[in-house]
Amino acid sequence: MQRRIIWKTYNFTRFYCQLDQKACFESERTLTLVGDSDDPLYADVPRPPRKMSERKPYPTPMKVLIQRAKEEKEARKAQPCRMLEEPPDNGLLVPELVEVAHQVYRARQSVLFGLSKLLQVVPVQRCRFCSEVHIGHAGHEIRTCTGPNSGFRSASHVWKKGGVQDVVSFPKCFHLYDRVGKPRVGHDERYRIPRIPAILELCIQAGLEIDEYPTKRRTRPVYCIEGRIVDFEMVNKMDEMDRNSYPGIVDTLVDPDVGTNMEELRNSASPSHTNCVDKSSDKVGKSLTELSSTTMGSWFEMISGAKNIMEKYSVKTCGYCLEVQVGPKGHKVRMCKASKHQSRNGLHAWQEATIEDFVGLNYVWHVRDVNCPALDNNLKRYYGKAPAVVELCVQAGAPVPDEYRSMMRLDVASPERDEVDLVA
Repeated sequence: MQRRIIWKTYNFTRFYCQLDQKACFESERTLTLVGDSDDPLYADVPRPPRKMSERKPYPTPMKVLIQRAKEEKEARKAQPCRMLEEPPDNGLLVPELVEVAHQVYRARQSVLFGLSKLLQVVPVQRCRFCSEVHIGHAGHEIRTCTGPNSGFRSASHVWKKGGVQDVVSFPKCFHLYDRVGKPRVGHDERYRIPRIPAILELCIQAGLEIDEYPTKRRTRPVYCIEGRIVDFEMVNKMDEMDRNSYPGIVDTLVDPDVGTNMEELRNSASPSHTNCVDKSSDKVGKSLTELSSTTMGSWFEMISGAKNIMEKYSVKTCGYCLEVQVGPKGHKVRMCKASKHQSRNGLHAWQEATIEDFVGLNYVWHVRDVNCPALDNNLKRYYGKAPAVVELCVQAGAPVPDEYRSMMRLDVASPERDEVDLVA
């Protein structure tokens, strides 16, 4: 009889542990896409970063990619020599996306300028050993550190002051002069070709003109002969780009001084750079709430515009590391150091990129009241998250956007620290 009671108690304890574990990991679900949910405004808290040995999920299912490759192969066999008709695959620009490229560029400059001003009021904390970022005067107490010697600290973070580069990150890629004629960068060319932010390269390929980074503009479509791209347009390779293709959409706000992230941040914060940013000349005299609202609006404009351009202009990312390349194909530079790179001889495993690979959203924990104590590790299942830019603007006074209201868990009542054991 005593053995039976012990056995029942053991099974009940194991069942309770399973339920408790399920409840703990319920908040670590994947980010719900808009099209996959009944509520278009619902999005759960994103799960922790994947292991480096795991490959990124494919945005397009593999069956669709295989079927698409078969159709292209059959079309190539049926017509070996054909003129490509759809831009931008034929080397021409997409007319309706030229203005969008200029808007994305101006929105990005406005975001950098606004963040540099907001950080003077709302501080940013970053961990010394990992990539964790927190918006506020003091860091949180949630134990999620995965850096060196994190086991000796019980996964606690060690905070230091952060900057704009910790709030938003723009991965860099190689600049392509001819995205159709020479879409790949060789390993021996890695030091001769400049690397610029990928979102800037996307805008250049979509129609943005920057003198420092020239690109070839065509007036006639290219031909595809047995899978090879052939250009019959008789022009000199050293001629200047034709700027009269879209005379009404030439951007007068283009600033050629685009370099590293720190140089961009210094230029965006300087008074001389404010003349190159749309709607930024009057921001100094605005209130903090108006500045944060304008910055958040520019952020959403940049993200939505980049998504629209990525529907036509392909962007590739490595399936194992953070490398990004804008163009129809990935580069051949052997610089991958992620999992299984020995079997690929250092080459990247290219696949279709998403907006999160293209622009570092950098999700942070949402703080409802900055005057309350730091976030407790035992209550992390009740806390929400948001992109660092959104969290910074919300703490500066901007209204909470509807897209992230559910992710920030504003409708969840968090218990006090002494009430953790009383919550089921």
